Amino acid sequence: MQHICIDTAAGRQERLGRQSWHRVMRKLQVHDKEIMQVALQQEIQRSEESRYDHRLHGVLLVSHGLSCHHVAEYLGEDPVTVQRWVHRFNGNGFGGLLDGERPGRPSRITSSQWSQLEQALRQSPRKYGYSQNLWDGKLLAHHLEESCAIELGVRQCQRIFRQMGFRRRKPRPLIAKADPEAQGRYKKTPPPGSL
Repeated sequence: MQHICIDTAAGRQERLGRQSWHRVMRKLQVHDKEIMQVALQQEIQRSEESRYDHRLHGVLLVSHGLSCHHVAEYLGEDPVTVQRWVHRFNGNGFGGLLDGERPGRPSRITSSQWSQLEQALRQSPRKYGYSQNLWDGKLLAHHLEESCAIELGVRQCQRIFRQMGFRRRKPRPLIAKADPEAQGRYKKTPPPGSL
């Protein structure tokens, strides 16, 4: 027989005997866990802050005694990646877990050319003698070749737009400003009540 002592002054219960008192918590589940695991991993990779937090959690779990293999399994990473995080943390502290410069080909555009290009993209292409109203990857590639003697592909120029914080805008078709009769011929569905 086990005795339960109620301490009314403190308002808590203690269980006497060999077992300690603990609360029973219901196990929770995430719906569609396989899909959600992938979605969570993708969300972590989206921002620099969340990647830093992800690495912090990995190092914290290792500091609690979990192996790099177990931590990697929990976090969806490779065990060698977790080992690198721990080594970087041991060598450089919290700064070692921050995102560093990623390796890659050096930029062909100098910092002064980058500034000039940013100013040019804030202007209309017509100011530079082009017939288009909006900048796109193809026009930017042509502009860089003409003004800076730098040859870049269209996709690379589209990345430049994104790096500079520009978003893609599509030109509105002329049919939007046309007369109502021309608009009616262009539309795929007839107007209501015309059938």
